[in-house]
Amino acid sequence: EGRRDTATRGVLLTATAVGLALGGAMGVVRAARGRGAAGFVLEALALKQTLAIRALFGHAGRVAAALEAGDLAGARDAAAMMVSRRTDDLPPGLVASAAIESLAENLSDSVVAPAWWYLAAGLPGAAAYRAVNTLDAMVGYRWRGRFGMVPARLDDVLNWMPARLTAVSLVMVHPLRAARQVRRLVCDARATSSPNAGWPMAAMAHVLGVRLEKLEHHVLHAASREPGAADIRRAQRTGALALAAIALAGATMCWRIDR
Repeated sequence: EGRRDTATRGVLLTATAVGLALGGAMGVVRAARGRGAAGFVLEALALKQTLAIRALFGHAGRVAAALEAGDLAGARDAAAMMVSRRTDDLPPGLVASAAIESLAENLSDSVVAPAWWYLAAGLPGAAAYRAVNTLDAMVGYRWRGRFGMVPARLDDVLNWMPARLTAVSLVMVHPLRAARQVRRLVCDARATSSPNAGWPMAAMAHVLGVRLEKLEHHVLHAASREPGAADIRRAQRTGALALAAIALAGATMCWRIDR
């Protein structure tokens, strides 16, 4: 009975958060309608709140800068801002690995997924996705299976396509390098506990040619070398190119639809 009550509270929390997000987004859409350029700017500013591009690249850059300066403690602290795992005793290679994994995963969660749901369902879709994803980060991980079961599972569903789209976009940045190991990449993508996070992380590992590891959980592209600060910088550039490719593809699709 207690487990059922806990799950019910999770359902109510998720429904409330998504309902508020949908209501707010629909209000913005109504306010923007018929206002021309001002309406476009209003909706664009609202959409920007569902994205986290600057924070994503900024955190990774701080880890790289600390490693470049030989400040391992600072790099560990910066990495701790990106991941849920303990970083206070990680060696440099695993600190860099944590930063690259987080960058790859959050390319999907924090940028591609909200953009995908904006294209699919407008601002309400992006806002609802962000509400679910935020709830998953807050309660889904720690209480998966009970209170956080609903946001966790719903987040898995909503991220299914964006995660794979992100992986494809990363591979397209260096198609020849990744194409040689497609089978291994797919196996690595399924090696993580998340049904989605492994796809962009495995793609990034194979594109960069580095080993990404979370102790006692998974090893991606195991035959390769450990990453360093330079590889975090490469991951930032690769991620930026992948996002640019997705943006171009999205703009082209919208242009064709409008014709």
